[in-house]
Amino acid sequence: MSDPRTLANAVQAGEQRLHELTDADDVDADTAAAARRLVVEEHADITLDAVSEYGFPAAEATSNIENMIGTIDIPVGVVGPVVINGGAFSGKQYLPLATTEGALLASVNRGCAVLSAAGGAVVRVMKSGMSRAPVFRVDNVVTAKALVEWVRDNVDTLRDAAEGTTSHGELESVTPYAVGRSVYLRFRYDTKDAMGMNMATIATEAACEVVESETDAELIALSGNLCTDKKPAAINAVEGRGRTVTADVTIPRETVINRLHTTPSAVAELNTRKNLIGSAKAGSLGFNAHVANVVAAMFLATGQDEAQVVEGANAITTAELRDDDLYVSVSIASLEVGTVGGGTTLPAQAEALDMLGIRGGGTPPGSNADGLAECIAAGALAGELSLLSALASRNLSTAHADLGR
Repeated sequence: MSDPRTLANAVQAGEQRLHELTDADDVDADTAAAARRLVVEEHADITLDAVSEYGFPAAEATSNIENMIGTIDIPVGVVGPVVINGGAFSGKQYLPLATTEGALLASVNRGCAVLSAAGGAVVRVMKSGMSRAPVFRVDNVVTAKALVEWVRDNVDTLRDAAEGTTSHGELESVTPYAVGRSVYLRFRYDTKDAMGMNMATIATEAACEVVESETDAELIALSGNLCTDKKPAAINAVEGRGRTVTADVTIPRETVINRLHTTPSAVAELNTRKNLIGSAKAGSLGFNAHVANVVAAMFLATGQDEAQVVEGANAITTAELRDDDLYVSVSIASLEVGTVGGGTTLPAQAEALDMLGIRGGGTPPGSNADGLAECIAAGALAGELSLLSALASRNLSTAHADLGR
């Protein structure tokens, strides 16, 4: 049954049969994708010509998507080159951004030029660690206290169980939180160059088996939302998740005036009133202008988990006068990135990582993922600098009218 149309005819019996037949071992991935398209085209009375045009064997995406029918193209551009003075990544580099938002790359590109003119962005990964937090049920606060104490006394035992599931990940800490009859254990791992969510989940499951066998606690869910994954969370803003990375630059006054058409004092005041006071009044967890724009665009370009842009937008932008010059920083608390596994193995995304020179595992382990985090932070700094300056000079609407409509 290798012909897509023959297969499509066979799957008309129902959705469940569609999945069963197109996922069969004797049907290749491209044939299965074509059969699914034919069924969807007939159901919706449309053609999927653009979706059907993809430049790699569908089998290469088997671990990335189920029920594949094709791909959707997103334009990819570059900004820079920008000078990055990082702890893991240093040099002049073009940054790949994938987006459909007009004017975004033009704005970030302007920021990159100003960063380079000022000597480049200085970037450092402050800490790293992927977390998973299961929730256990106990009888009462007495047994909750007992579980908390047992965990604190047996971290090495939990470490042995967790690290026995992986040749790369290392358990850094286990932090217990008790709420009534619920006890949450926030496991934190060094996952090297992998983003590490799957690694952390599998390792934590093994550790949870030890907890259940050695205590009276009952595991309710392997994820109790104290991790916290793909949701805004103050714990990530405080404790971090993935990479916690900061980028800064000091821009000479004349460069601000000549290249950004505003003044250091105007940018500093704007940042305070917009990003700090305005965000506080709104109850925002992100005290920045549009860090998510660069995070999302680089996530899509390099094969990251796009839903984790939620945590990546958890950033604080500062701007202040330094003598007569302008100091600007961006601190991203929870940037979850990797250069191995997941979407990084897809052909286009792998090329984007090759463009940065940080594809695959680094030497030492973790250095490539650190380098990617530093590149994203430098791009975010460029984007913040450019947008704040456009607002300070009242040129934002003009730029969007010219480039983004």
